Amino acid sequence: MSHACGAGNPIDPVLVRLMLLLKVQGLSQGHSGVHLETVEALLRLYNEDVLPVVYDKGSLGASGDLAPLAHIGLVLLGQGEVWQGDEIRPTMEVYEEKGWEPLRMHAKEGLAILNGTQFMSAHGVWLCNELERLFTWGDFIAALTLDAFHGHLSPFYSLVHDIRPHKGQSSVAARVRSFLEGSRYVGQPKEHVQDPYCVRCVPQVHGASWDALEYAKGVLQTEVDAVTDNPTIFPEQEVIISAGNFHGQPLALIFDQLAIAMAEMGSISERRTYKLNMRHRGLPSFLIEDAGLNSGFMIAQYTAASLVSENKQLCTPASVDTIDSSQGQEDHVSMGANAATKAGRVMNNLEEILAIELVNAAQALELRGIEDSSPAIKKMIGSFREMVPFVEEDRPLYPLFWSAKAFMREYELEA
Repeated sequence: MSHACGAGNPIDPVLVRLMLLLKVQGLSQGHSGVHLETVEALLRLYNEDVLPVVYDKGSLGASGDLAPLAHIGLVLLGQGEVWQGDEIRPTMEVYEEKGWEPLRMHAKEGLAILNGTQFMSAHGVWLCNELERLFTWGDFIAALTLDAFHGHLSPFYSLVHDIRPHKGQSSVAARVRSFLEGSRYVGQPKEHVQDPYCVRCVPQVHGASWDALEYAKGVLQTEVDAVTDNPTIFPEQEVIISAGNFHGQPLALIFDQLAIAMAEMGSISERRTYKLNMRHRGLPSFLIEDAGLNSGFMIAQYTAASLVSENKQLCTPASVDTIDSSQGQEDHVSMGANAATKAGRVMNNLEEILAIELVNAAQALELRGIEDSSPAIKKMIGSFREMVPFVEEDRPLYPLFWSAKAFMREYELEA
């Protein structure tokens, strides 16, 4: 009860479900000294969709995620609040309706619930799943911009990447070639010898972000399969050890790295949006006819630039920070929870930035003429236009970006 000191806002119930699942995963390995009934009580919350209200601030990511996990412990005791659908209700009200009794904890069980990295790990699993989708969209939108910008395909040829064989770089180049297969634009003669880096260096920049994501996934796979509470129990050896598996440093480092990887994906995307609006290569100023009378997509690029700069500010690493706590006993903390929530904000900004480029690139390609693009791009734009219209004259643009984000969540890219 004393540890339930969460501050800030409630986290998404999806993250709470992940926390419950990951806590069950850790306790089920037999090194935590808990009764079966305790694990079953956590599973009951998960299966019945009675989700503890957990707050996004208050964890140092050192003795695990003490404050967030304490809010789960409260609910096991019949205290605190829970989500039921979109409603927050007192836990005991829900228990009485369902005929449930609060859990009576035994020795060591409170520690097992409180200690652990499940707040950080849940954010990591969620981030990695979302970034698989967003990074794939980033590659597709870059291909769309390349086609609309009348860019060269040669920087994406496999010969180039075979002699610098970073996995992400080679994969991005192959993915972009696949998206552009059948485009007549990329095969047309060009007056310009080279494209700007934001187009030409997509394999190198996007690829590095993909590599960071792959590394993060490996760390998270180890973490979610691990035991991270304390003390830990080894029945066969008849040993109880108080150690530091709750320390979130491995996660803190990958969250900071992921934030940088996402920020770079957003930064190069905004540069492509900027280039599309510059009246280059036969495209009109700000991607609108009668520019001057119409401002077109001028301020959309401003918004993307604002988000990119916010991401730069958010990329100050949390993992290099620490502060004394517990009367100096906990004298080095990971700040992994802050790194996790900060990375989530960067990811939300990235989605906005990519949605803006998608709207701009689709507009540019239709101004150039969609008929000579690739089958994959023409198919996507056919579906896209059912949700996001072509802009013929000035109109409020923010609903288009909302719709573009929704489209990116629904449309299945064939990557």
